[in-house]
Amino acid sequence: MRLRLLACVCLTAGVVACAESAKLPFSAGVGAEPALPLPNKTLIPTVDIAPAKGWPAGMTPVAAAGLKVVAFANGLDHPRWLYVLPNGDVLVAETNRPAVSEGSNRGGLRKWLMKRVMARAGAAVPSANRITLLRDADGDGVAETRSVFLQGLHSPFGMALIDNDLFVANADAIVRFPYTTGAGVVNSRAGVKVVDLPAGVNHHWTKNLLASRDGTRLYASVGSNSNVGENGMAAEEGRAAIWEVDAKAGTKRPFASGLRNPNGLAWEPKTGALWTVVNERDELGSDLVPDYLTSVVDGGFYGWPYSYWGQHVDARVQPPRPDLVAAAIKPDYALGTHVAPLGLTTSEGAALPSRYASGMIIGQHGSWNRRPLSGYSVVFVPFRDGKPSGLPSDVLTGFVNANGEAYGRPVGVAIDKRGALLVADDVGNTIWAVSSAEAVP
Repeated sequence: MRLRLLACVCLTAGVVACAESAKLPFSAGVGAEPALPLPNKTLIPTVDIAPAKGWPAGMTPVAAAGLKVVAFANGLDHPRWLYVLPNGDVLVAETNRPAVSEGSNRGGLRKWLMKRVMARAGAAVPSANRITLLRDADGDGVAETRSVFLQGLHSPFGMALIDNDLFVANADAIVRFPYTTGAGVVNSRAGVKVVDLPAGVNHHWTKNLLASRDGTRLYASVGSNSNVGENGMAAEEGRAAIWEVDAKAGTKRPFASGLRNPNGLAWEPKTGALWTVVNERDELGSDLVPDYLTSVVDGGFYGWPYSYWGQHVDARVQPPRPDLVAAAIKPDYALGTHVAPLGLTTSEGAALPSRYASGMIIGQHGSWNRRPLSGYSVVFVPFRDGKPSGLPSDVLTGFVNANGEAYGRPVGVAIDKRGALLVADDVGNTIWAVSSAEAVP
């Protein structure tokens, strides 16, 4: 049975306050104008998570109608992120949070509870700290060879290639390595630090990268060091933000802020705008706050921690900042509460049925702070004229079984050279390849 550490606390002898659950249908928290009910705060967080089980032999996720899914590679060690090189080789970051974090004794009961939750979710394994190269030489959709491409890294995540330089985002810095087309291994000692990234307690440790179209800049996502600033705003310096990095000069500047935990980054092909998916704050109830997909404007502030979905004030944050709340930008599109969107890619270049021709594909890692569960799926959001248009549709489901156990959890997504969708599954330790059920010209 799934882990249910019910938020039940003995207030007085014989008096118990029990955990809450969603009152609204999941669909109410999806779209450009999601429902935003009053917060439903509990003394101890609602915890409902699908414990990690792994895939039984021969089983795969369930592909939507018109699609098929096969294992591109399996037997990996907590694969989180993907990057497709120009020659078709696929890089996989096998990684997890840093083994030791500054301020690791903070948090008390809540931190103890979260450690237990993450362990059951399969997120407590040591980090392999490496990037593995997968090669599908015959183009049949299954990688025949793999090699350790880079090792000895520090919780690596995002990757980006500019000319002959491969940039890797560790938990605390961007590092540059020389790359030669077709190379199966890179000397880790050849790495050169480009710029530091905010680190420390690492409540959110993942750092993603996206190169600009002209290759002169990198965009790095940095999550917050807390849920809603409870460690003090000094600990949030430079965090909950997207940074713009000059790849050659090694300098950086804040590009956008107030984004609690941005992960996936993508360029929208029609407008050229930067888009991201963001994990919003927890512990306001199963119906709050919707995670979201949004365009990102230079200099924009998106509310965290002082407000959510524009000007909805979070009263837990003290002292308040009405000046920042007034400036907060409302996100473009809600994905639903607590779905934990991590992976993001435009469908541009995908050899999938025509209904996926224009839009964004999102890997949703799945909820822990909502009853019933949400996320644990890969979805497609259709776009028109550079903006979301219509409801999300499932691409891959079936990650949670009838007993509430997680066979897998989707994270990074990418389109490979053949046009197939690749999905990193960090519980199933597999890279899934999704393609059209029939040949697409």
